[in-house]
Amino acid sequence: MNTGKTRRLRRIMQQDNHTVIVPMDHGVTVGPIPGIINMQQITDKLLKGKADAILVHKGIAKRIDVGNAGLIVMLSGMSNLSPNINGKVQVCSVQEAIRIGADAVSVHVNVGAQDEDKMLQNLGKVSDECEIYGIPLLAMMYPRGPKIQNEHAADMVAHAARIGAELGADIIKANYTGSIETFKGVIESCPVPVVIAGGPKCKSLEDVLQTTFDSMKAGAAGISIGRNVFQCDDPTQIVKALSAIVHKGASVEQALKIPGEKR
Repeated sequence: MNTGKTRRLRRIMQQDNHTVIVPMDHGVTVGPIPGIINMQQITDKLLKGKADAILVHKGIAKRIDVGNAGLIVMLSGMSNLSPNINGKVQVCSVQEAIRIGADAVSVHVNVGAQDEDKMLQNLGKVSDECEIYGIPLLAMMYPRGPKIQNEHAADMVAHAARIGAELGADIIKANYTGSIETFKGVIESCPVPVVIAGGPKCKSLEDVLQTTFDSMKAGAAGISIGRNVFQCDDPTQIVKALSAIVHKGASVEQALKIPGEKR
């Protein structure tokens, strides 16, 4: 890995090679949903919780202060108003992300979607550019399409993650498969660090923390959780709790006792 990537990765991955990323790129896909109405306000709450990195689109990246957290700029986008919502297209270049001050960039690929070929071609191109400019690439690799019956099936998740690694990503964001044992298989078959996605809004804080705890036990490098953080009643508290599990190996019970912004 070249020096530029190594230095930038240190701003995202801590010394333990683990990370807590909060993606807030949802405004393109679903609009200004609760939690991300005021982007600086929610960012400030995440920074109080010591989030390692914030992931946003370029327009938001230009307008918020992420403090000492790493900045990841999303390169892919598509709104849920499109008839082809799974066909993510590139909406920002690697060069533009670097000009904004990004520490890393991210590409979204829906493996199995109608336009998988275009998304994979784009992933390969972006990967090459990231090597040239020395910037890390986080690939969001989701099994999602007509042939995919279960987006969390271990074989599907492993296949999608492996594709991202094969095509040059430095970090893979993948769905959690539901158990420590099955997710171990995903980790073992992927030669680059894997962080778990948060998925739909969970019913309780305990569910989010338990999934995080189990994924770390399986060998994950951390988390990239959005709605289950920024739509939480106390985003500062949940980031602190997640960080305790990811970086300190805290149990769910210990993490639940960590005070947040309101306490």
